Amino acid sequence: MKLTRKIQLVGDLPTAEERQAEIGKLYHWQTCCYRTANLMVSHLYAQEMMEDFFYLSEGTRVKLWDERKDPAGIFITSRMNTIYQVASRRFKGEMPTNIISCLKGSLYSEFTKSRAAYRLGERSLPNFRKDMPFPFSREELRQFAYVPAQKAFCFRLFGIPLKTYLGRDFSDKRRLLQQLAQGELPLCTSKLQLKNKKIYWLPVFELEKTSPPLQPGVVAEASFSLAYPLVVKVGKHRLTIGTKEEFLYRRLAIQAARKRAQQGVTYAKSGKGRRRKLKAVAKLKETERNYVRSRLHLYSRRLIDFCLKHQAGTLLLLEQADKIGIAKQEEFVLRNWSYDELLTLIQYKAAKAGIEVVVG
Repeated sequence: MKLTRKIQLVGDLPTAEERQAEIGKLYHWQTCCYRTANLMVSHLYAQEMMEDFFYLSEGTRVKLWDERKDPAGIFITSRMNTIYQVASRRFKGEMPTNIISCLKGSLYSEFTKSRAAYRLGERSLPNFRKDMPFPFSREELRQFAYVPAQKAFCFRLFGIPLKTYLGRDFSDKRRLLQQLAQGELPLCTSKLQLKNKKIYWLPVFELEKTSPPLQPGVVAEASFSLAYPLVVKVGKHRLTIGTKEEFLYRRLAIQAARKRAQQGVTYAKSGKGRRRKLKAVAKLKETERNYVRSRLHLYSRRLIDFCLKHQAGTLLLLEQADKIGIAKQEEFVLRNWSYDELLTLIQYKAAKAGIEVVVG
């Protein structure tokens, strides 16, 4: 099982000038990465749709294959290697080739999964932005160790010294990093993101699924409702998770504050353009998003803890399809109760705990 965490990093250099110079390289690589991603996806789409270019001459070969393996092929190399060659020719020397290789593999895999939707016009190509995280392999992360003097985990990424900043962290990040430093935990292809003048490391850890003492015959029945976000029952034991007042009313209060801020935009001080006028609106939008995400994580965690406490090996979500259908008809419910996101978090945490989820 793979887990992704978000960890803040800072430059591990003595002077501000040295830190600024090294971090400037990371910003340049991130800019090259988003351009590379857009370029790769565009070439993949053009190759995929080449058979539909009916306005080309009849003698044009359209078989997407290496001509050395098939005489009818139109490529001089493998299809996956074509996008690497395009990116390497344009950005080699400006960014590490390891980033290009990792990006090539992930983009090709994602494009292959959505190939049918692209051909039917049911899905558009992704548009990558400048702040997208860029990937790198485990081999590029060297000298990873905990330094007691700095009270941080230090390492070198592409030769750039960095260290972690965990702050008052109450999650499992410190434990996972300690296991990584001791060689007890493998690290997969991870990513680095620079956003809002901060550096974030998105490590992907590979964990073995632990099997707690669960009984498959014990079934926990859970359901969503408007009175309570979650209601779960195991035998004679019953638990309500969250309340309408706690979740819905608080969210509506944030939305009301955001609406008032939108109404006052006309009278906000100008001089920096649209972003300055909408600063308060954007802040409240982020506040609502963070509040909802925090609540849903808490609700799903308490549900899984309740199942583990009573050794329930199966979690049955009752009448889920009908309630999602009702929510789609009611705009207020669909906008404010976030059923789909809560279901996704429940399935993720249940898989991590070894609990089978059945959606009824």
